Amino acid sequence: MPHSPHPTAVPLSHEQGGEDLLGLWSDLESGLSMVLAHPQAVHEFPRKILQYDLWMQALVRADADTALYLLFQLASTSSVGYSASHALVCATLCHVLAQEMRLHPAGRDALVRAAMTMNIAMTQLQDELALQTERLSPGQRQIVDRHPDDSALLLRRLGVDDGLWLELVGHHHIEGGSARLPAWNTLAQPMQLPHILATIDRYAAMISPRASRSGRTASDSYGALVDGRSNPYVAVIGQALLRAIGRFPPGSFVLLESGETAVVVQNGRQAQTPAVAVLRDGAGTVLKQPRLTAQAGHIRQSLSHEQAALPHGYLRLLQIGVRARKVFKG
Repeated sequence: MPHSPHPTAVPLSHEQGGEDLLGLWSDLESGLSMVLAHPQAVHEFPRKILQYDLWMQALVRADADTALYLLFQLASTSSVGYSASHALVCATLCHVLAQEMRLHPAGRDALVRAAMTMNIAMTQLQDELALQTERLSPGQRQIVDRHPDDSALLLRRLGVDDGLWLELVGHHHIEGGSARLPAWNTLAQPMQLPHILATIDRYAAMISPRASRSGRTASDSYGALVDGRSNPYVAVIGQALLRAIGRFPPGSFVLLESGETAVVVQNGRQAQTPAVAVLRDGAGTVLKQPRLTAQAGHIRQSLSHEQAALPHGYLRLLQIGVRARKVFKG
């Protein structure tokens, strides 16, 4: 397997340059992709996942807004390599949400590592389905239906002995109701955990494009999660998610009241006024250089990547975000 930087080498300083953070997030995604694609080739698999978890935590600690910006761009702009990007997005959002909800450390650790590995039994198929326009074949449907149990079984064979981690993977498609699972009995909020994982799984899937459909906006995805749901856990989790990342999280595209198109680079004190980089003016002209402002006025609506219809490439959008964060951080 290709070498990837060890997490202990990741700088924790808030002075870490944006370009370096961009490279480190890219390395993390690439490394996780290799681990999920070839888990049997990984020496001490549980330890490797622990290292990637620590690596992710260090990057979030270095700059949470930049972390969210990069992840939302990753999730919303491409369907290539979907399995690894989905795992990383879900794990990071679960980590941020665990902090917001003040979860028990054991619950937080199992939740994040389950998010990284919950689809490990169908990594290749998950990548293929993101690029597939046809309906699932009967064989594909069977693999999808069985993958929670199959993933938990594979993880056990790979040396994972954390019962909570395994149970969360096996139940990450849980809907309403509550199952009594032994490994959760010692935690203060046992039944929230599978619903957190299931909610984040759905949210990340909604914002991500497929060959068969466009990704939803961050705001629309949040609304679809909580509107009309009878599951009491989802309402609590949804409110915590809103507090943690905002309705217009960094990395999401927005249409301002001025008619300008912008990308959010930093959450603001008020939900409707985050710091943004304006990319297209009110007349529809793409700006040669993004205009950074924290006084852009209220947001009219959230936009998907397709609705924003910007000519900027993925790397250019990432560079805009990390450079803008350096300006706003002073």
